[in-house]
Amino acid sequence: MDVHGTVAEGFEPVRDAFAGNFAALGDRGAAVAVYRDGRKVVDLWGGTRNVDDPAGTEPWRRGTAQVVRSATKGVAAAVPLLLHQRGELDLDAPVGEYWPEFKAHGKERVLVRHVLNHRAGLPVLDRPLSAEDALDPLRGPRAVAAQAPVWEPGTDHGYHALTYGWMLDELVRRVTGGRGAGQWIADEIARPLELDLWVGLPAAEEAAGRAGRVGRLEDPDPGPSGNGPRLRPKRAVTEAYADPGSLTRRAFAAITPFPDQNDPAYRAAALPASNGVATADGLARFYAALIGDVDGVTRRVRLFDPATMERARAEESAGPDRVLVVGTRFGLGYMLHGSASPLLSPGSFGHPGRGGALGFADPEAGVAFGYVTNGFRKTVTADPRAQALVRAVRESLRRTGSDVDGV
Repeated sequence: MDVHGTVAEGFEPVRDAFAGNFAALGDRGAAVAVYRDGRKVVDLWGGTRNVDDPAGTEPWRRGTAQVVRSATKGVAAAVPLLLHQRGELDLDAPVGEYWPEFKAHGKERVLVRHVLNHRAGLPVLDRPLSAEDALDPLRGPRAVAAQAPVWEPGTDHGYHALTYGWMLDELVRRVTGGRGAGQWIADEIARPLELDLWVGLPAAEEAAGRAGRVGRLEDPDPGPSGNGPRLRPKRAVTEAYADPGSLTRRAFAAITPFPDQNDPAYRAAALPASNGVATADGLARFYAALIGDVDGVTRRVRLFDPATMERARAEESAGPDRVLVVGTRFGLGYMLHGSASPLLSPGSFGHPGRGGALGFADPEAGVAFGYVTNGFRKTVTADPRAQALVRAVRESLRRTGSDVDGV
């Protein structure tokens, strides 16, 4: 597999790991980008832009973007945090202060921060939305407003796989007077930073063929020795996904059947939990701007001030996750470094996308990372391909003299 792009001196391990993902882990089309102190040090891509084109007749190019699934959540989380930074949203206020209809069925005590730290008690819908209804910007929020919590809000945490997006989007609309999270990201984040990143792919970008085709990949063969990569979840996790009545199964079935992720109508909708479309550089550059300055259209842009950055990565939820059935750690909208989602070091914060994508920042190392792929595996929070690249970044930092704690 030909690998295209560049790496800065010292970051050659990332190129080797990226090539290894194709050779040993079955990647079909992917890209990875890394920034350090606001400067791009890794920009690599390879394979085919369409997962069902194994012959590579449509090669992945520098600007190829892909659906990044739940890596969208980390991008969307910046919106309420920036609104708070500007004094327009109180993270400790009840959601119902901004969205009165939300108070129904005992949700008066759900705070804004509970939406971000997965403690709202609303990971499921008793009446799942159809694929068509899910793309309507009004029906998802209405369904969540009509839903009763499945645990006392604020007392426990569980991953809100899809409902997270509807709650966040409606909060943003109520605070901004009607501008949804996708439009806010376009206006206030993507455009100033020149990001190839969208939550709601514009028609012009769709027509230009910016988004490749995504799909499911079979797990890699462990080989005759049995020592190759294995993707075997714990039995409790497997059982939870198999049980139609479990919170796990119900959370991911809040849209049933799930839309075709290659449908232009799906990519055009704004689902802040699941349907962001991004290049690896767009994802990495976004995280670089959360922790420091990067060059924007007219100026050097930093999104989070130091207090907001610390707020984003301060632990809000930790321990057994009632939905994912593993131990997870969350800040405000971001997954934190831990066994379920290993990032670069204890200070890292970001978000994976189910089956592959990953974006995160590490303030101590000054590192921002983005990986996108068109081949989705069974993994939810720690895909082996992304993890191989993270380990390579860690090795590269050692080569370049990093003294970051934990790296």
